[in-house]
This record gives sequence, structure tokens and C-alpha cells, in this order.
Amino acid sequence: MSDEPDEPDELDEADEVPEGTAVFPEIPEELGIHPLFLAMLHAYVFLDGSDTSVVNGEASSESMEYMAMYLQRLSGEELQRTKEDIDTLVGYAKEEKWPKQYVVFLKSFLADNGVTDSGSAPSEE
Repeated sequence: MSDEPDEPDELDEADEVPEGTAVFPEIPEELGIHPLFLAMLHAYVFLDGSDTSVVNGEASSESMEYMAMYLQRLSGEELQRTKEDIDTLVGYAKEEKWPKQYVVFLKSFLADNGVTDSGSAPSEE
């Protein structure tokens, strides 16, 4: 028998999320939301919603500005896919009875980050 350190207790303490940390609920794979969008959304919520004791406010703001800039590059099918993903998330949030502020956040997410249809090529009619 070996004398291994009591790692599980150390990991449990290290794995505790600090108070004031903003974490978005887990999104099930079955919803079909693009995984990269979900990863960005979770990072955004963490940076935007966490207390300054958890995340440096200036660094958070700068990172979120870059996220918004990259989101503004969405156009065409990518933008349409992202809008559909958000609609799916809104429906799921309502179904799961998430707090109203989560639904409002999702509904206004693209507009709040400067994403508009004007960035995409105008449709020819």
C-alpha cells in the first residue's frame, strides 16, 4: 500500500467557486446550440456578471469589447444561426423557468453588443 496524499479533499477545496462568480446554467447538447457560441456566452456571463473580487473590472471590460467586436463580424448564415440559437435558448430558459433577467439578457444579447442586420449584405428583392 502506498502513502498517497489525500488529494480529493484538496481538490474539493480548490474546486469551490468563489462567492460573486457569475455562472450561466449548463445548456444541454440536445438543444443543438453551436458549442463555440455557448463557450463564448459562458465566458461573457462570467466576465460581465462576476464581482470585482473575482474578475478585474478593467480587464473584463476590455475582453468584452473584443467579444462584441468579433460578434459584430457575424453576417449571413452565421448571423442567422446565432439568432436561431438565441431563440432556442430563450425558449429553453422559459421552459425551465429561469429567472426573468436571464431571458431578458438572451433576448437583448446581440443588440447590446452592437450586432445588427446592417452588418450583413443587404438582401436583393
